[in-house]
Amino acid sequence: MSAKPFNIGRDCRVVLVYDGSRVDLPTVTGFTAQQRTHQLTSNPLNDMPMFYDVPGGWGGQFTFQRDGAGADDLFAAIESGFWSAGTVVLGSIYQYVTECDGSLSTYEFVGASLQLSDAGHYQSETLVNQTITFTARARNRIS
Repeated sequence: MSAKPFNIGRDCRVVLVYDGSRVDLPTVTGFTAQQRTHQLTSNPLNDMPMFYDVPGGWGGQFTFQRDGAGADDLFAAIESGFWSAGTVVLGSIYQYVTECDGSLSTYEFVGASLQLSDAGHYQSETLVNQTITFTARARNRIS
């Protein structure tokens, strides 16, 4: 089998693990992630400016079709935990990418804080899509 020339969206799978439990979101339709940095600048008197980007976590979002109450139940539990005990638990997001050569790369977004930024628009004969936005402490390569 020959290698593919580039990645396409179908080469990515996303799994959410929160408080040690997998949250099933069967039909993820989009995923984005961006590295966050804090830029330091040096302006030497005898040279051009120099810039240093210090890692500052990751952010992103994923969109999925509402196939069940998984996300709604998760965020109800997050709110309940906060209001009853003042606790906020962080989760992990796993991204699996099938590379062009057929190998699998796995990345873990650790210490992820989650927001249900879109709980869905319910309209007759229209798919209900939901969106989770996240910020994470770091992205580690697992394999």
